[in-house]
Amino acid sequence: MIAPSRASELPDHQRIVITGIGLTAPNGNDWQSYRSALLEGRSGVSPYEIRYFGKTLAGICDFDTLRYQSKKDIRRGTRAGSVGIYAANEAVKHSGLDWENVDKSRVGIYVGVTEHGNVETENEIFLIKGFDYDTNCWSHHHNPRTVANNPAGEIALNMGITGPHYTIGAACAAGNAGLIQGAQMLRLDECDVAIAGGTSESIHTFGIFASFNSQNALATNEDPTKASRPFDVNRNGIVVAEGGCLYTLERLSDAKARGADIIGELVGYAMNTDATDFVLPNPERQAECVNLALKRAGLAADQIDIVSTHATGTSSGDSQECLALRNVFGNCTNTRINNTKSYIGHAMGAAGSLELAGNLSSFQDRVVHPTINVDELDPNCALPGLVLNESQEVAKVDYILNNSFGMLGINSVVIIGRV
Repeated sequence: MIAPSRASELPDHQRIVITGIGLTAPNGNDWQSYRSALLEGRSGVSPYEIRYFGKTLAGICDFDTLRYQSKKDIRRGTRAGSVGIYAANEAVKHSGLDWENVDKSRVGIYVGVTEHGNVETENEIFLIKGFDYDTNCWSHHHNPRTVANNPAGEIALNMGITGPHYTIGAACAAGNAGLIQGAQMLRLDECDVAIAGGTSESIHTFGIFASFNSQNALATNEDPTKASRPFDVNRNGIVVAEGGCLYTLERLSDAKARGADIIGELVGYAMNTDATDFVLPNPERQAECVNLALKRAGLAADQIDIVSTHATGTSSGDSQECLALRNVFGNCTNTRINNTKSYIGHAMGAAGSLELAGNLSSFQDRVVHPTINVDELDPNCALPGLVLNESQEVAKVDYILNNSFGMLGINSVVIIGRV
């Protein structure tokens, strides 16, 4: 029997559950294939080339863009919009909602992003260069493509949703932030269904590769599948990835009333800020964020069965997060700790929501997917419960804690419980 959380004491109309998952990742285009890739140790990182920067590595998605959009829609919109549209439609389909009869004015869309607009601006500057920078050649689609609400807005247009929509700029904490916002809006009765999570088109801007490279934080490896290697002593940086994962969130009362299959319940969450550096993380603030989420969930650290780490493969970032986790989970002998970026790279605004999705099947199969590519564990990253290179079967999985941290010191944590 699952140990009760504080959420279980709430009335059903205040309890928020996941009833659908839609995603595209570099190693899978639905929840089942993605999970299979993680259990098989299958990487989605491959060689990639982008103008000005040249050859590099990336996590590249290969989903059916025409499943929910026309070619005209794709030309008019953005890659982030296409990723979001695919994930949102898949999430609703997976939820089993009678979508044709859902009141679209009571559906909200909350999409986390790291950044938006860089891809379109780079593309258009490149194009007008061929016209001697004549701004008369500038695309009339520029403004709707680059406004901050674009990915969520494209979803709304595609699905005929007339409730609230917006994107949440939360750096690499954005996937969790989207989930948190969706839950809050449901509890405030601002919507009856929330489509929430994160999306990323980051590999289509050369600037992100150039910037990480200038920081000596861009991963390289002769074998692309081994380039993303959080916790390994020879890790040398981030593999940039695209992707998206959106969830259908509902109140437990509504999900029960329609007989929905419930994947998990959002039982706790927290966000805070380091306020110490543009880039370098603060392990004390990260630990505070984890502890605040645990406190709100009414759970002790040793009641968490899986911790999904943020670790990106940078030397300082991984070590600092492990220091934070050691302070919280250092004595938790039954807690397992893993990482998903080792398979797909860093999907930026979608990272948190994709990494959570990779672990949610553990409620049913009780298998913890490993962190791959750890040939030699960095002593600074040594943690009790780390699952490395091979999956582990465990006696139970009742609670999963998901870390996502971002630049300018933004931290987010969500805890999902088995229902």
